[in-house]
Amino acid sequence: MLAASFVGLGKGGIPVIASLAVPSLSLFMSPITAAGLLLPVYIVSDVFALFVYRRDYDPKVLKIAFFGMTLGVAIGTLTAHLIVEWILVLLIGLMGFIFAIRLMINQDTNQIARVKIINIPRGIFWTSLSGFTSFISHNGGPPWQIFVLPLKLTKSVFVGTSVITFSYVNFIKLFPYIWLGQVNIQSTYVSIFLMLPASIAVYLGVKSIKIVPEKLFFNLVTWALLLISIKLIWDGIAGGFF
Repeated sequence: MLAASFVGLGKGGIPVIASLAVPSLSLFMSPITAAGLLLPVYIVSDVFALFVYRRDYDPKVLKIAFFGMTLGVAIGTLTAHLIVEWILVLLIGLMGFIFAIRLMINQDTNQIARVKIINIPRGIFWTSLSGFTSFISHNGGPPWQIFVLPLKLTKSVFVGTSVITFSYVNFIKLFPYIWLGQVNIQSTYVSIFLMLPASIAVYLGVKSIKIVPEKLFFNLVTWALLLISIKLIWDGIAGGFF
């Protein structure tokens, strides 16, 4: 239930907290099983979050995200059996850590200014990587934020664009997950049980975000990115050397 609550709070807009869902559930089962178990929970939570944020999005970012995420999921589907997961986790953690530190160093001097013209190749690279890591472990947040945070979107547009993007990627992941056997009838029974706390958590997340000032919100996003990146680095090192 804790993992499902993390999913719902993240879909409600609380920064990066959904990334804790698979690791917390992995304390009791394999990460692959946990990812398959939680995917239907993500999709149901997406429905509630989409209703709330359906008008808050950046269409240019979404076009890039849909293309890149589709490409990333396709690559993940075709190469899932070849992935050395601890190396991938470590690299994503290092990239997120470096980017978060850069944001913190530059936030007072505003050296990272708003990007007026979106770099499409850069966007496709980061969203493809996000779709790929989301497919492997529901952890597409760090690459996504590396692409989106410099765009300096408003709080509501940032959350709405993120919600729509990951709702899309979760939906298209469902088909290869079924094909690979990660989602099946047995796992669906447990997923149904977890949908209620996740749905309630979406509501709580939305209410919380509405009262958080915009500057504080993006500071929280940056700190959340830093902390989850540190955890990914630790998970990668532990998986590779211990």
